[in-house]
Amino acid sequence: MTAPSTAPAPPSRGGRWIQEWDPEDETFWREKGEKVARRNLLFSVLSEHIGFSIWTLWSVLVLFMGPEYGLTPADKFLLTSVVTLVGAVARVPYTFAVAIFGGRNWTIVSAGLLLVPTIAAFVVMEPGTSFSTFLWVGLLAGVGGGNFASSMTNINAFFPLRKKGWALGLNAGGGNIGVPVIQLVALAVIGASGGPRVLLGIYIPLIVVAATLAALYMDNLENVKNDTGAAKDAARDAHTWIMSFLYVGTFGSFIGYAFAFGQVLQVQFGRTPLQAAYLTFIGPLLGSLIRPLGGWLADKYGGAKITLYNYVGMAAATAVLIVASMQKSLPLFVTVFIVLFVLSGLGNGSTYKMIPGIFQTKALAKGLEGEAAAAYGRRLSGASMGLIGAVGALGGVGINLAFRQSFLSSGSGTGAFVVFLAFYAACFAVTWAVYLRRPADAARATAAAESKPQLSYAEV
Repeated sequence: MTAPSTAPAPPSRGGRWIQEWDPEDETFWREKGEKVARRNLLFSVLSEHIGFSIWTLWSVLVLFMGPEYGLTPADKFLLTSVVTLVGAVARVPYTFAVAIFGGRNWTIVSAGLLLVPTIAAFVVMEPGTSFSTFLWVGLLAGVGGGNFASSMTNINAFFPLRKKGWALGLNAGGGNIGVPVIQLVALAVIGASGGPRVLLGIYIPLIVVAATLAALYMDNLENVKNDTGAAKDAARDAHTWIMSFLYVGTFGSFIGYAFAFGQVLQVQFGRTPLQAAYLTFIGPLLGSLIRPLGGWLADKYGGAKITLYNYVGMAAATAVLIVASMQKSLPLFVTVFIVLFVLSGLGNGSTYKMIPGIFQTKALAKGLEGEAAAAYGRRLSGASMGLIGAVGALGGVGINLAFRQSFLSSGSGTGAFVVFLAFYAACFAVTWAVYLRRPADAARATAAAESKPQLSYAEV
């Protein structure tokens, strides 16, 4: 039985800073913490959702850009690659902004910054604008990719370890769903014969609403201090980079395919913008909705196990995509691509659940217990999330560049899918070797002789 918490109650909704926060204390969580955490989660999801929409804005704007814009398919793939790259890089400073400014405060600022790329795109979005101008404006949209990192770092601090898979999955899934939502809005605008400025005009007031609600209903946590030592420790830890590699395979696939799917349908299968828009939203929508399930399954069965089996599914789906691409079978291609989106979303949830579990396991192996172990895990997992999220998003850059090169070389995306299949096989091997392979007898004997605890990550 956990001892009753002596921490004071969190402030009311009008408060700015919560001085004491101990979600691992079951009494505190049940009586005070859960309500506050869920409220912050709700408005964090809203802001991150709009951020994802603005980040992936150019994946739908390129559908509006017909021959009168003078851009080749290679130009469009390069444009979306640049947007993805900036969003990936922005995730690193956004992670640490939460500790510097506070979760609520940074959510307000990061939501407000989304006005810059949206208004800029509204101004330049017309035939005759140079490709270099589109590239520069696309760079601005990258700030929307940073919102994910700050949101995940913030929400990670609000929830206890036993709830992190569900909470982080819901937070990320609600943000990810901004991708299909903006694609659906674009479908409605194109179907109504509207132009790209209509789409942009819809999102400008939504950004203002998200920033305002964050100001009214979110909180800062006093105990989330700026800790540059945590960033250095996370960067030195091999698991940060191993998980970054695995996250390239899941989230990198999700965001890369979200940017590229519509263009592949247009270039390889000759779909019109309206026909492509009818299909592109389905995969990201299902992939976003299933992400919390991936986190829940990881909570229940272990993130490493779910991630391993998920990579088997992704590899199998990619193999079928190669066949569909070679045979130019649009129904099979679209069906299996949607399956791949779903699996990437499931893997997003399971891989992100592994992060706090890994560092909690390391804390216990160091002999830490209770709040000391939880604080250690919270400190390093929060710092590592920004780096992992940034490197993972770079996978989206790789996917768009791979498609660009494949279409330049052969006029087909088949070559890119072969590369993706090999990468998923590598992710499977790394997951098994690092987190699920049983240690050799000699290693166990050495650990026993030195009286060191044997780390096991199978349940993370």
